Amino acid sequence: MELKKVKIESREDINIILGQSHFIKTVEDIYEAIVNTVPQAKFGIAFAEASGDCLVRHAGNDEELEELAAEAMLEIAAGHSFIVFLRDAFPINVLQRIKDVPEVVNIYCATANPVEVIIAETDQGRGIMGVIDGNSPGEIEGDEDIAARKKFLRVIGYKF
Repeated sequence: MELKKVKIESREDINIILGQSHFIKTVEDIYEAIVNTVPQAKFGIAFAEASGDCLVRHAGNDEELEELAAEAMLEIAAGHSFIVFLRDAFPINVLQRIKDVPEVVNIYCATANPVEVIIAETDQGRGIMGVIDGNSPGEIEGDEDIAARKKFLRVIGYKF
């Protein structure tokens, strides 16, 4: 077995959701979950088949995000995993609906940070062992940090 790292670069205007699923209809069901929750969201989805043709299946309503998702999934190449590249919505807006998709097994991360996907590769294939989401904290927040966090949540409309 060999451990590998696949880096998914972040962009300021894009969030990603990385997860595990178990069936080919994942792409269509996640598509419906997103558009039925946040119709104005722009997104691309990719899913790595683990049997049959073993293709990267993809869909989306934004060509650039769909292409980014498909390319990232091909690089990850872990069977039964999926990735969503999301713009004009936050993961918090769609995450519960995605978790409710019957074939979704696990969510590894939902973030705007750079992500490193830790992959185990064997003779059979690849699997996601975990993710490194962003950077490590360096200190505990102080009073000014608390005030800034609370202000930010109000600016983006998540608290009154």
